[in-house]
Amino acid sequence: MTEYVIDLILFSAFVIGLTAIMGVLTNGIGEKLFGGKNKRFFVEKSASIQTGWNKVGGRSD
Repeated sequence: MTEYVIDLILFSAFVIGLTAIMGVLTNGIGEKLFGGKNKRFFVEKSASIQTGWNKVGGRSD
């Protein structure tokens, strides 16, 4: 029974890891192939909205 549990845990970790890696790779390929000229649109828009915001946490000396 112990071997079954170990196999189940290893297989689950493999499937979850493989799924995560495939998601990142697919997203990267999709952005490169189909991103066109708007590849950084959302990153730049988010940065422009956040200009002038106060930093959260840390010391403000």
